[in-house]
Amino acid sequence: MSAGFPETSALIVEATAVPLLFGVMLALGRVLKRRAGVQFGLAYQLFSVAFSIWLPFEILFGTALRAANAEAAAKAGDTNFLAHLSAMNVSRTACVLLGAFVVIALLRRWFWELWFEKHQQQKAPKFLSQISGLFIFIAALLVVFGGVYGHSIEGVVFGSTVVVGIVGFAMQDLLGNIIAGVALELGKPFKTGDWLKVDGQHAEVIEVNWRSTRLRTNDDIYLDIPNKMIVGATITNLTYPTRQHAIRLSVGFEYSTPPNFIKDVMARAAAEVSGVLVTPPPKVFLKDFGDSAVIYEIKFWLEDESRFNDIVDGIRTNVWYAAQRHKIRIPFPIRTLQIDRPKARRQDSLATARATVRKQAFLQLLDEEQVDKLLAHARLLRFGRGEKVILQGVAGESMFILLGGEAEVFIDVNGQKTRVATLHTGDYCGEMSLLTGEPRSATVIARTDCEMWEIDKPVVAELLQENEPLVLKLGELLAQRRMETEGVLATTTEQAQIVTKQKEYTAGFLKKLSSFFEL
Repeated sequence: MSAGFPETSALIVEATAVPLLFGVMLALGRVLKRRAGVQFGLAYQLFSVAFSIWLPFEILFGTALRAANAEAAAKAGDTNFLAHLSAMNVSRTACVLLGAFVVIALLRRWFWELWFEKHQQQKAPKFLSQISGLFIFIAALLVVFGGVYGHSIEGVVFGSTVVVGIVGFAMQDLLGNIIAGVALELGKPFKTGDWLKVDGQHAEVIEVNWRSTRLRTNDDIYLDIPNKMIVGATITNLTYPTRQHAIRLSVGFEYSTPPNFIKDVMARAAAEVSGVLVTPPPKVFLKDFGDSAVIYEIKFWLEDESRFNDIVDGIRTNVWYAAQRHKIRIPFPIRTLQIDRPKARRQDSLATARATVRKQAFLQLLDEEQVDKLLAHARLLRFGRGEKVILQGVAGESMFILLGGEAEVFIDVNGQKTRVATLHTGDYCGEMSLLTGEPRSATVIARTDCEMWEIDKPVVAELLQENEPLVLKLGELLAQRRMETEGVLATTTEQAQIVTKQKEYTAGFLKKLSSFFEL
């Protein structure tokens, strides 16, 4: 039987062919890696070695081995035949098993990474690639058992089924999670990057694997939820079909304030928060009549769910400050006893305002009695960090004196916003709108939490109606300010021209004052 094999010279041919074939395989691997981006790793190198040994061996000895009788050779003790047969089987097994890893790498690159992502417009789930690789490797094992070693495939499959049944019974949860993961991929209720609402928490989908779904909350806390639990629960996808979605917040206010007024205040407060969409605009609903408050609900829209906590905080903060400015109470619970002593606070603010009020040129025209009367009717307001105190281009009939904190002044020219000043304690803004009714010339935004006195038109009108000389002085002051702003004093050297311009502007402002304050 040994005579059926090629002579020893054939082994020399194989020894020559193996390195050449190995070099060709390595070159092919490099081409696939560079042009197609296939990542083989060590498995391809081992496969190249096994394939380079097997192919010449198969060509030289395969025909003789298939023609020989293995059982007869075993009985006759033909060690040469048995050694060749064993070597052939080992080389075939190595090629099949290592080749399975190569096929898995090709499938992962060309199907899951290229075709799947191109047609599905999303990254392929890792666990689907892993499951397909598992089936390929199982198929390779069956080929080894049946095709290489000649065992009965039916027996292997039946034995495997029994084993799988026993293992499956012991691993019901694991198998359930795998099946649930496949169901999630087929149904696609969410994908990586979507935001879900899970147990009252907002969390982003990081990965769906063969066992669980991994999520990350706004607090960077990672959740690992078994797929079976996800499938069995109601899934709230906040970013499907678009990332734009609505959120609702509830706030309670006292019964005595008209609902429509509260709705307007809350809507404006919510609209000023960064991250809240302009379109659709925030909307407020009267939700319920509670034991101690009327419950209102703000509905607002956002796109970036990662900013949810900051946006909600901003809305609640703005609502609180707006309620304080408009003297709307957020009631305490009925069981709570509250004792307010606001007088001392107001007296302190009045003292601060009186100490700084003389910085304003207009207020320098008033005597002490008039200043006290003006401040007695002024409103003490609070603005939160980032809130707009004054908006450029909007009509206004009041001015503000800063009692504490800092505010920044911006001017918008052709859509370009430029910061022009920073206001500190004792500074003022909005006086031109108060005195002439002109639209606001700049935007003022609270840089920190601020306290301000607001002096409005009715109080000033009463003072001007009682004091005609004050009106004349005010007209001259406004004319002087206008000339300084326009640079008239710097560009004109002749005194006669300056006097003429002063009279012209003074007359114009006196006319405006008379019309605006109905003098």
